[in-house]
Amino acid sequence: MASRSAIVFLLGLALAAAGCDRQRPGDGQATAAHNATSPDEVQPTRKSHGAHNAVDRHQRGLAPVDAFFISPDGQRTRIADFRGKPVLLNLWATWCAPCVKELPTLDALAGQLGDKVTVLAVSQDMEPAKVAPFVAARHLTRLKPYTDPEMGLSLGYRINLPTTILFDAKGHEVWRTSGEMDWTSDAARKLIDEAL
Repeated sequence: MASRSAIVFLLGLALAAAGCDRQRPGDGQATAAHNATSPDEVQPTRKSHGAHNAVDRHQRGLAPVDAFFISPDGQRTRIADFRGKPVLLNLWATWCAPCVKELPTLDALAGQLGDKVTVLAVSQDMEPAKVAPFVAARHLTRLKPYTDPEMGLSLGYRINLPTTILFDAKGHEVWRTSGEMDWTSDAARKLIDEAL
């Protein structure tokens, strides 16, 4: 098993190469390194500049990575533990400007969806103690402070932040998207409905 220092080193390299870009706050996403869908597919709008995020369906049907993260009560958990209803997994960090900008709309979406979909916002911060106060200070009442200090999810999926992945009730991936989103938009809701 890789040591924590090796994981931190690898994450540092990944972030240096293509990580969340705090220098371009209007960009709304880390990079466009993933494969986009065809232009005729639904593309939810980002809040900034009315641009679009591409929806990647190339991994449709795959099981989630088998990486552990930490629940708000300190228990090790995995995405597979939430099977039985759809899961919207959002990978974010307190230091990622586009991540922070989209969190209020994700919180609102969680309220709109109720029990129909589990919304998991999993912080990729290496200092998990600061995540719960960060969420509370922003009055995000529906998002729970899940943490992944080993960054098993972002490393397992080899993604930049923010990235959101929708899984169906059987635990299979439906789609993923990278970049800041307005999760309260009609287009975003249409995408979520694909798993219902």
